[in-house]
Amino acid sequence: MYESEANAATARGTCLPAEILAEFADLAGKLRGRTVLPWSEHCTECVWPTCYSTCELYAARKDGRCRRFVEGMARVDCPGSVNSYVLKIRFKRWAKLWAPGNIRIRSLSEASKLEKQDFLVGSAIYHIPLPRLLKSTITNERYRMKKRAAHRILTGHHRPTSFIIECYNPTGTAVTATLTMRSVDENVKLSFQRLIFFPPGFYRGRVAIESIERMLDMKSPFNVELTPNDAATDEDTTLYFGLMEFVQEKEGNSTVVLPTKRVKCVVWDLDNTVWDGILVEDGLENVRLKPGIIEVLKVLDSRGILNSIASKNDPEDAHSALKKFGIDELFLCPQVSWSPKSEALQTISRKLNIGRDSLLFVDDSPFELEEVKARCPDVFRVNAKEYLRIPALDECQGEITSESAKRREMYRVEADRQAAADSYGDNYTAFLRDCSIHLNIRSMDESNLDRVHELTQRTNQMNFSGNRYTRDMLKEIGQSAHLDAYVLDCEDKFGSYGIVGFCVIDNREPRLVDLMFSCRVQSKRVEHAFLTHMIRQYISESGRDFYASYRRTPRNAVPGRVFTEVGMREIGISEGVITFVFENDRPIESDNLVSVESFVRPEATA
Repeated sequence: MYESEANAATARGTCLPAEILAEFADLAGKLRGRTVLPWSEHCTECVWPTCYSTCELYAARKDGRCRRFVEGMARVDCPGSVNSYVLKIRFKRWAKLWAPGNIRIRSLSEASKLEKQDFLVGSAIYHIPLPRLLKSTITNERYRMKKRAAHRILTGHHRPTSFIIECYNPTGTAVTATLTMRSVDENVKLSFQRLIFFPPGFYRGRVAIESIERMLDMKSPFNVELTPNDAATDEDTTLYFGLMEFVQEKEGNSTVVLPTKRVKCVVWDLDNTVWDGILVEDGLENVRLKPGIIEVLKVLDSRGILNSIASKNDPEDAHSALKKFGIDELFLCPQVSWSPKSEALQTISRKLNIGRDSLLFVDDSPFELEEVKARCPDVFRVNAKEYLRIPALDECQGEITSESAKRREMYRVEADRQAAADSYGDNYTAFLRDCSIHLNIRSMDESNLDRVHELTQRTNQMNFSGNRYTRDMLKEIGQSAHLDAYVLDCEDKFGSYGIVGFCVIDNREPRLVDLMFSCRVQSKRVEHAFLTHMIRQYISESGRDFYASYRRTPRNAVPGRVFTEVGMREIGISEGVITFVFENDRPIESDNLVSVESFVRPEATA
């Protein structure tokens, strides 16, 4: 249920594509019931009522409240969908969708009736010619009543199975948003948070209720908000929202699982976080490790999740304490200084070559957590009081494989590589040639399936499709006669990178339909060597042109230049996917910086 006071406007002239309307209608018949959350427009920087007179972005609605969306919440009829309409929203800077949460499941007919009543009452109040102050008083009191009712009626007879979010992104670029559910009790520091990726076109995602319950007591009052990350600086973020509710699904009808954003590195504060006490005040002899902290660090390490440090301390004193406790080797790129924690996190992200949205920051100070939230909103944050629960977070799950157990050491070796690269100055090509990089190409099979699955879940910057595969999906690909699945491992004179890449090629065209690499080999020309090798092999075997599909995102835009850099030509785009071609009669050139050896079974590319 979207705020009816702001729904008086309809998106006249807006006509969604027929296939998108059909996508919104696809959920009908698959639900037993749903909640009725009163969604409204809110601001991430709200300091009501002061900001109404001080903020340059304030724009009054008819009821006197702030217009956070450029054109309000404009309804677009969508017959056949669960709630019969979608909302067109163009976000202003700092705007977000917000609702008081509850998990009372109503029948679909009851929910629909409540929505219609709310819309009629709200629209009537909106159009009645009353003085602005009186209208503002009426609408504000009405919304306060809806908010109190939502928080008072917490549960119903039926338990939801998931939270569903439907969205149509009409642009040609992906939009990321943060879904947050947190207690209204400010003393409860842990909240549910999930980064959502809205690709161009239609999207429907699902969060299992169990995932939310691990982080949030849903029997107590809580709030829900959806904040487009791009809207912080851009007023061109326009999205169409359908159902966004807790639902009870019919058996066998659960929709696509909303992917969990995997944490790649947990960044720890030290004082009153890793240990009890403040080092500069209590002294080394008086600080003690938190109970169970070593086990937490080692569990994360075994899963391939790195540990680092962002602490305001004296570097030498902090290192002495870590060494005394025997945990100094568990941390990579520790940032110990008196600079802001947000700067430390950005440095860690840069040095480890992983996105900030793959970091989890742990600190006991509300000030530090808020400072990071303000300057690095894409970083996942956890209060240090909850440190023992970190390994149980969905974002921190992952198999313990031979690859994951060695990840920290691989990063240490990478640090040695970087030091060697620095000694070559600007002649980076000479450094790469001296590294003797060797790429091995193998078929995907049972022996490497776990690592491939892990790679598809973790890879973001060099994922050229955005796909995430389950094990069953990978097995289906491996059994397909027309899909060739390749696994890539790499080594150089410093040591092994392990398995760093995965590729799927449809041998009927032939066409590369999926390609992803670990960021460990980024900027080392490994992807160039692989593509060149595949183009040469498939053109030689088929005598036909070689095609590649690529879904460009803000994260993979720079690595995506590899297609044109190896000589492929862009020939079209459809639903956000770019098609490249390498004609069979053109010469295939290589810089020979990376040697390639293929161990693929002959039948794999037949």
